[in-house]
Amino acid sequence: MFKEAHAKTTVGDKLAFYGAWANSYDQDIAVIDYSGPSLAAKSLSAHFSGDREAAVVLDVACGTGLVAEQMKTYGFRNFVGIDGSKGMLEEAQRKELYQDLKQCILGKQLLPVQRRSFDVVVICAALSVHLAPFTVVRELCNACKPGGYVVMTCFHSPENLEYNTALECELKHMEKEGLRSCVECNVTEIQKRRAGSVYLYKTV
Repeated sequence: MFKEAHAKTTVGDKLAFYGAWANSYDQDIAVIDYSGPSLAAKSLSAHFSGDREAAVVLDVACGTGLVAEQMKTYGFRNFVGIDGSKGMLEEAQRKELYQDLKQCILGKQLLPVQRRSFDVVVICAALSVHLAPFTVVRELCNACKPGGYVVMTCFHSPENLEYNTALECELKHMEKEGLRSCVECNVTEIQKRRAGSVYLYKTV
């Protein structure tokens, strides 16, 4: 299904596809063993030492809320979700995990949040040449409080090679600029027979 979504060439086509996919998304994701949300939540949990119930999490490209579901199992309770698809946001709303949900098309609109206002910012599955521009990582950093965490996952695939290289360069530039420091970066199986990276950064 990810391949079908990526095959759509215009923003309107992609949004229509995800909107139509929303009501079966969770079941389809379970079938393909996509583990991005659980890997992101586990990585954060291993390093987060603050008050999890009080921490405010910005879930970017939240989809139906799979990341929030995983993070809730580790004690996090306060979520703000952002996604481009109205249908996905409606599914996320039904789970009653989010205090607020906002519609935003990454790369076309700025994140509709205040700077330096979140303890954690997370993005899963959207860092792809077919979806969000790699430069969106600067917006993620800007939304996070100093000392907060940014968690990201991305796929390794032939069509994403140049994107991944550009993403890595951008992250290194941000470290040199003193905007964030790398806590860990793991390459792992993020979907059945499909590798990916899980990044955890701490903002400065």
